[in-house]
Amino acid sequence: MKIAIIGASGNIGSRITQEALSRGHDVTAIVRNPEKVTEESVSLTVKEGDVQDVDGMAGLLKGHDAVVVSYSPGWEPGTDFSQHVEVAQKVLQATKLAGVKRILNVGGAGSLYADPEQGIQLVDTEEFPEAWRGGAAAQRDSLNVYQEERELDWTFLSPAIIIEPGERTGKFRYNTDSPVFDERGESRISRQDFAVAVLNELEEPQYIRQRFTVGY
Repeated sequence: MKIAIIGASGNIGSRITQEALSRGHDVTAIVRNPEKVTEESVSLTVKEGDVQDVDGMAGLLKGHDAVVVSYSPGWEPGTDFSQHVEVAQKVLQATKLAGVKRILNVGGAGSLYADPEQGIQLVDTEEFPEAWRGGAAAQRDSLNVYQEERELDWTFLSPAIIIEPGERTGKFRYNTDSPVFDERGESRISRQDFAVAVLNELEEPQYIRQRFTVGY
């Protein structure tokens, strides 16, 4: 499979790149700063790209079987989190122009439901860290953009509440709109296993035009 990964040098994108290469896929890493891509492989091509440039991005995506979006404007105070929605709209447009049907977006956990019956999402709870609330709310808005998409075979993957460096076990559980909790009541996933979930979905799709999440 030929996979284009937008944001391939980030904490999550780099793990997805490594996992895709380990499975024998051809990867195009699309990044703002090519020098930040440290992975080396004959199956890896690194391209500089701007997610705000629809035509330029379409040119980079053309000829691929799937697009993975692992974009983040950062989490620092003063960040324009509205970029999440704008980027979602432009990447979807670029993917269509490129003639690619399949796209998977790395989202956030804030849009998962703390109380499905009451319709309360994690980002709206009092316990949600205030420093992350703005970015998480914007990521939720980007999920709404994907849910309105009718042409592409999209998937939106939310991580567990806590995602951090760890081991690649390949063993985790799935859910759709609510977090996966372990026997200790914790919702966790390693970045490495999150990448496994991304590639599993690309290779054997189970959540076309849906959101899903993973956790131990």
